[in-house]
Amino acid sequence: MNSIHVLNGDSFKGWKENMEIFIGYIDLDLALRMKQPLSLTKSSTSEQRKYYKKWDHSNCMSLMIIKCGIPEVIRGTILEEITSAKNIHAKIEKHFKKSDKAETSTLLPNLISMKYQGKANIREYIMGMSNIVSKLKTLMFELS
Repeated sequence: MNSIHVLNGDSFKGWKENMEIFIGYIDLDLALRMKQPLSLTKSSTSEQRKYYKKWDHSNCMSLMIIKCGIPEVIRGTILEEITSAKNIHAKIEKHFKKSDKAETSTLLPNLISMKYQGKANIREYIMGMSNIVSKLKTLMFELS
């Protein structure tokens, strides 16, 4: 749990990945992967009861873990009355998702203006350029 940094506007992508890995690692990701089962009734089978109990445990634990990784300031604005870990995850993603155009317009000038100064390691310079190009590719901005 210590490896998951607190969510902020710049760290959403990494936070999301780390949160999903952690919740999956401790085998509580059922609530994130599957739809919420129907409420139990008197005619529910033992298998349905068992699945509901497992899903409910996964959901409760996932909610607690997700809430621990979100600052209280953000928690109040995003997490009003949501009771499903999957819904909270989706709402947080919607809230923090950056505009691809805005990110592209930031990365492209950085790539274009990069110049090797001759002082540092050429490998680091090339790796920096490759890093920017790979970020642009994930944003569907293809460079040859």
